[in-house]
Formats: sequence, structure tokens, C-alpha cells
Amino acid sequence: MPRSSVAFLAALALSAPALALDSSLHAEYLAFAAPATASAARADDLAGLDVVEVRDAGRLPHAGLVGEPDGLWQRIRAGFAIPNLDGPIVVARQAWYAERPAQLAIMVERARPYLFHIVEEIERRGMPTELALLPMVESAFNPMALSRAQASGLWQFIPSTGKAYNLEQNWWYDARRDIIASTNAALDYLQFLYEMHGDWHLALASYNWGENAVARAVEKNRQAGLPTDYASLSMPAETRQYVPRLQALKNIVANPGLAGIELAPIPNSPYFVTVTLTRAIDVRVAAQLAEMPVEELVRLNPGHNRPVIETSVAPTLVLPADRAERFVRNLEGHDRPLSSWTTYVAKPGDRPDRVAAAHGMPVERFLAVNGLGRSARLSPGQQLLVPVKGARAEPLPFAPPQAQAPRSPAKAKSASQARASAKPRPLAARAPATAAQAAKAAPRAAAKRAAGAESAVRLASQ
Repeated sequence: MPRSSVAFLAALALSAPALALDSSLHAEYLAFAAPATASAARADDLAGLDVVEVRDAGRLPHAGLVGEPDGLWQRIRAGFAIPNLDGPIVVARQAWYAERPAQLAIMVERARPYLFHIVEEIERRGMPTELALLPMVESAFNPMALSRAQASGLWQFIPSTGKAYNLEQNWWYDARRDIIASTNAALDYLQFLYEMHGDWHLALASYNWGENAVARAVEKNRQAGLPTDYASLSMPAETRQYVPRLQALKNIVANPGLAGIELAPIPNSPYFVTVTLTRAIDVRVAAQLAEMPVEELVRLNPGHNRPVIETSVAPTLVLPADRAERFVRNLEGHDRPLSSWTTYVAKPGDRPDRVAAAHGMPVERFLAVNGLGRSARLSPGQQLLVPVKGARAEPLPFAPPQAQAPRSPAKAKSASQARASAKPRPLAARAPATAAQAAKAAPRAAAKRAAGAESAVRLASQ
């Protein structure tokens, strides 16, 4: 460990035995897309676009930091507001991160497209900016992260909590992986948890363990005449390390040089904008029109399960801020279909191999595109994705998640309509909620992840 890291840890005047911490790694996610075909397009295929910058118009807190190489990190530090947590687990976690600068660098690079938007939303609600670092703990800023408990996305929502916070999950689209939708939902949930407990440490523990579990632990200590703060509660090992992980990252961001870490600068300016579509478009075609790698497009649009963006379900396309004008200009001159895919309605007696052969594609690719297993059986009326006649069939580099196809995708409610339009409100300090009040609060979900080594939230090495 560098001398500066040793000094950093020694300054805490704490010692701790080495912890058996997990070190398994997430694999990098891959993009999926479909090729475009060369046939005439209808004029109305090119209509209905609206480019919108994803932030409050004209508002940019800490505007003096705009253009400064380290501007966003300075802005995050300026908004730290959660009381610091001390203890041997914090020390051990700091040492663990400090000994892995390459993995920290990967997390920072992954965070680059998302962090400005997250900080904007946090400040808009009056919440502590430490929360912008929480996806490092949850998913290592990998939007494709999926735990054994089926927690998904940057903020690791399990299906039930996602549904409670209007994160649509269907065959076409999983809003738990959508950067904008999941960030709104996570901050709504964290805001609810803080207002429930009146304490950020307990709110964070609830995000990991479940608010009702934390409320029961608080009540147990209260009845026993014991302190009811986070450090005094009895909790699972994963939750015991959860808040210290965030504290360790906060300490490193607060003074990276003292920890022997060099944080790559992130500009304090918007990284992406959104484009609202009214026509379906292939992921690959969208990348071509934006003149960017398809992998980069998927990083900004990880919620789509299929190689075509179905606008009746999720009409928003996220693009780098410097690519939106190029996308619109190229779209205006595009004279081919925007999508090479169409839907096929399964008939009685249809089998995957027969449907695949009838549409000129290998059965393996047909299964992958539709999220079907090898032993899948087709139900009459089931919607399936097949190539338009004459389209080239190329292997998909990413296998979408398996799910039952909807019967009427055109009638599916859009994610933008499904999301709650809760008004942001500043968070003032409150007295902790009583256990009785906590028990009456609307349940959001219990434990989200498997404990210890089974957790799928890991740092990535490449």
C-alpha cells in the first residue's frame, strides 16, 4: 500500500482484523442490436422527434465549477451532509478500496455518463450528495448488474420494489435498468426511508435490508433499553458492512490523495440528452445515426431487452449531448426503414424451430432475440420478434433476459406514463419515527439481496 494510504488509515486511530470480503467480479455487459435493411421508408417513419436536455432548464448549481476538470467531484464534496460513521469496518473497507485503484478507476469511468444527472436530481430534492456514490456499493455502476435475488440495475431494485415504485418490467423493457427512471425511483425510496426513520444511516440500512426489518430491530433495542442507532442494531453481515462501504467511498472521494487514489476528473456539465421517438427503431440503427458505437448507446439505454426500441412501451432514447444534433440531422436524410424487425403472433401448433425457419433465422438466434429457453413452448397469441423479410440475420452479442412475451405490445402502457409524478421536496431533519409508525408505513420490500459471498454487487476488473 502507498505510504499516503498507510497514513490515511493510521489517522483514523482504529484497527481491525482482516475481513473475508468477497472479490468476485461482474463481467462487462455487451450491446445487442440488429442490422438495418436497404428498402424504401415511409415519410412518416422519420417524424415525431423531440430533443430535450435532461436537467432543469437554466439551473446548474455550483455554476462556477462548470468547465473545471474536477468540477463534479468538488460539487459532490460540497454537498456531503450525512453524519460520518467511524469504526473498524469503515477502516477495513477503506483499505480494501485503496488497495484496488484499478477497480476504483473502472467504477469511476462507468459512472461518468450517469453521475451528473444523479447529482442534479439529488440536489433538486435537497438530499445529501453522498447518495450519488451509492451505485458504487450497489452495482459498481454497472447498469446490467443482476443479483441472485434478481435485483437489477444501477440501484439494484428487486422486482417487487421496482413495481412499487412504478418501474415497468416487461418483455420489451426493464425500467429498473433505465438510468433516469431508476434514479428517480431510488431517490423516492431513499426519501421515504429517511422520512420514516429520521436518520440517514437507518434509511440506508433499510434500503439494503428492508424498512420493516430495520423497524423491528430498532423496536427490539428500544424495548431492551439499548441504543437504537445503526451501529447498535443487530443485523445481517451484509447490512452491517453496507453503510461502512458508502462511508469508505465518501472518505476516499473527500480526500483521494490522502488515500493514495487518483480520481479521474468528471466535468460538471450534462453528459446526455433525451430524444422522444414515435416510431420503433433498431438499437443498431440509432447508433449508426448518432455516429457512435452501439456499446456506448446501450450504456445509456440499458433498459431495453430487445434489439429494437418499442416506442409504445419506452419512447425515450438517451444520447450523449454532443451526438443529439448529429442523430437528428442524419435521421432527416435517412431513406431506409428505422427497424428491420416485426412481430409475429404465434398460432396453435407453432414451434420455435418452425417459426425461425419460416423467417430465415437460426433457431438459436430466434430463441435469444425473444428471450426464450431451449425447451420453450409457444402459446397461441404470443408475440414474437422476427426479422422483416429480406433482413440480414446476424448473431446478437448480448442475450436478452428471458421473459414471457406480451400479447398486445402496442397497448402496453409506456414507462413515462407509469412513473409517479411525485414532486421533489427538501428533506428537513426529523425526529425518528416510532416503531408503531414504521409498522404502519407502506411496505416497499424486505431483504433485496443474498448475503455475504452470494451478493452479486461487485467491483469489476475490466
